Amino acid sequence: MSVHELAQLAQTSAAWPFEEARKLVARVERRGVNQPILFETGYGPSGLPHIGTFGEVARTTMVRHAFHVLTEDRVPTRLVCFSDDMDGLRKVPDNVPNREAMAAYIGQPLTRVPDPFGSEHGSFGAANNARLRAFLDRFGFDYEFMSATEAYGSGRFDQTLLAMLRAYDAVMDIILPTLGPDRRATYSPFLPVCPRTGKVLQVPMIARDKAAGTITYLDPETGEKIETPVTGGRVKCQWKADWALRWTALSVDYEMAGKDLIDSVMLSSKICRAIGGTPPEGFNYELFLDEKGQKISKSKGNGLTIEDWLAYASPESLSLFMYLKPREAKRLHFDVIPRNVDEYFQHLGGYARQEWKQKLGNPVWHIHTGQPPVIDMPVTFGLLLNLVSASNAENRDVLWGFIRRYAPDVTPESHPKLDELVGYALRYFEDHVRPYKTFRSPDEVERSALASLSEALAALPESATPEEVQAVLYDVGRAVPRYQDFKAKGATPERPGVSIEWFNALYQVLLGQEKGPRLGSFVALYGIANMRALIERALNGELAAAA
Repeated sequence: MSVHELAQLAQTSAAWPFEEARKLVARVERRGVNQPILFETGYGPSGLPHIGTFGEVARTTMVRHAFHVLTEDRVPTRLVCFSDDMDGLRKVPDNVPNREAMAAYIGQPLTRVPDPFGSEHGSFGAANNARLRAFLDRFGFDYEFMSATEAYGSGRFDQTLLAMLRAYDAVMDIILPTLGPDRRATYSPFLPVCPRTGKVLQVPMIARDKAAGTITYLDPETGEKIETPVTGGRVKCQWKADWALRWTALSVDYEMAGKDLIDSVMLSSKICRAIGGTPPEGFNYELFLDEKGQKISKSKGNGLTIEDWLAYASPESLSLFMYLKPREAKRLHFDVIPRNVDEYFQHLGGYARQEWKQKLGNPVWHIHTGQPPVIDMPVTFGLLLNLVSASNAENRDVLWGFIRRYAPDVTPESHPKLDELVGYALRYFEDHVRPYKTFRSPDEVERSALASLSEALAALPESATPEEVQAVLYDVGRAVPRYQDFKAKGATPERPGVSIEWFNALYQVLLGQEKGPRLGSFVALYGIANMRALIERALNGELAAAA
């Protein structure tokens, strides 16, 4: 398909990155192509980088690529990852060492706070910036890193800071109605950096000189009257004003934000207009939640870290998690990893068979910037996890022994991505499945059904297909009154359907878990003889006793 034909097709795609990109196309049509379209993401290095930060960059990159497709790559773009590292340290994060020593630096800019991890980067802010950049580089993102400390200190923001000073009253009129009485009494859009202590101060202004470009305040400890320029890194802005300052100074065209910041986006947009800027286009995504349904926080460390996810799954599976349903709140916990791994390969496997309109809505097209790889994945991550569980496999060689019997032509060399999954499955099972497995003993009805299942499996050849095994599972289940489902699709009085309780019982008794894989595929991989031996162990009480 030609570039032009692809752009025409993308005009009507319902995929959310194209919906966002079309807003930018309209913006270009309004203003003209007089400069590159600037995408921005923000990062607050007051805590360690977390998956939410990565998600914002990944999603913004997807919109950026969609924009290139819609404009047939005729409009240049840039992506700036901006770190608010001049912000004052408000509290010591819960998840860092040397917390007592770090507490002595409350109020200091993050780039002046010593790194509690003792890195060579010189400050807490710089160390966190380095961690963020290392991860973004690992993913191959095309971005420019920008530091607030450098931007303020170099004079890059000076002209916009002077515009903020000239519009001081208008900015105050925007912000003050949103504050309580106590905060209104002390609020200023400018936070002076104390020349005596180096702290970022939240103090009211007692005078302003627009012509001289200065503000005056009282030192909160000495009471001394201090006049300081707003330029040259001597002040920074409160964060809503800072957001507007950045949008204006850098001419930002697009920036996403979490749903909890909708009101802040509106206020910053008003300030942006007040100081002569044009607010960027935007997108409000839903928040990530921890296993308890609470918002994840980088200072609390209650969500998965980037390293957590990548210990058990590929970067592509993480990108899929970010792509899917960005406007819905999603739990970000270890138990979502296996599903995203398998869904990624399902989308990838179906891509080649799709028409172009479907391809543009396929997540892998956006994850891989329009060039998804061709990968054959004969075994799912879920099946590997259950194979580890049933076989007590503790290394790659044992698992590959099962895989080779199931698919003789498949090897670690011919299927390196599958070999990666084998390693991920072993680690994930050991850390997040084995500790929670709970086998139960079968009751009398289940004992009889399991004996019947073993006998029926014995009649199959060892080379039976997953479909043949699944048919046996259904036949055994529908013969047991407890598991008959007469409301199932296609069920008749003579041939009832099979309820989910039959499979749940098999998962609980044989695998020690509430949910599991499609058992036909699992048995074909594990082996009929091995499955019959597993049933025998359950009937003898060995599985429940071992648990």
